[in-house]
Amino acid sequence: MTRFLTSRPAALPPARTAALGVAAVLLTALLLWLSASAGHTAPIDPIPPVAPTDPANPGGGSVNIEINGLDGKPSTAVLTLIGITLLSVAPALLLMMTSFTKIFVVLAMTRNALSLPSIPPNQVLAGLALFLSIFVMWPVINEMNTAGIQPYLNGTLDFNGAVGAASGPLQQFMLAHTREEDIALMSRAAAAENPATPEAVPMQTLIPAFMISELRAAFIIGFVIFIPFLVIDLVVSAALMSMGMMMLPPVMISLPFKILLFVLVDGWGLIITSLIQSYAGTG
Repeated sequence: MTRFLTSRPAALPPARTAALGVAAVLLTALLLWLSASAGHTAPIDPIPPVAPTDPANPGGGSVNIEINGLDGKPSTAVLTLIGITLLSVAPALLLMMTSFTKIFVVLAMTRNALSLPSIPPNQVLAGLALFLSIFVMWPVINEMNTAGIQPYLNGTLDFNGAVGAASGPLQQFMLAHTREEDIALMSRAAAAENPATPEAVPMQTLIPAFMISELRAAFIIGFVIFIPFLVIDLVVSAALMSMGMMMLPPVMISLPFKILLFVLVDGWGLIITSLIQSYAGTG
């Protein structure tokens, strides 16, 4: 039987294999260097910059911002911004430029005259004073809305014109309840001349003068309210002293009589009616 032998190629020695690898790396590096050298071109001189051209219609440098829309009406974003601003200053406006201060002070003094320091609570008195102030100021609010707010929303007045038109009714309301002595006091404090007419009183002078006049009127009403309750306290104290009951607090005995008297004469109704009538004819 004949055996066929096949021949296999002999393996390369390690030294020759390493030499071939080094030669391949050198050849690759040479090709990369040649391609990079071919990519370089001759240096190009930079082009000088072109001088700027003058504008066709140069302006005066002022900036004009239009806050109204295309139809002349204020945009929704502007109205939202104005609304948020008014909400942030609403407490100060409510205290300084409306009847809230006078009504709240009178109600608080009535509570103290009844010897009830926490009944009704402050939240109840503040809520009652708030809605009474809205009731009193409603004609003024309507006039402000008609004169300034609606024309501004319709685009017939700009913001400054709307503020001036809307502040007129409010200024007339404050002037009607501000004493001339208080206006003169604030004018002297500001080292300014007395205004020739009531309409010439600036707002920075009218607002504090209005608050002083409102506080004065509130204290006068509070004094009148205190008198009948003070008489009850004196009568009860004299009766306890005559009976030798000096250790018994007179407030414990006089408090039921105060509440009874206040309920019988419809005290809350009388006080609220008097407060509303004090602003009658000025809305």
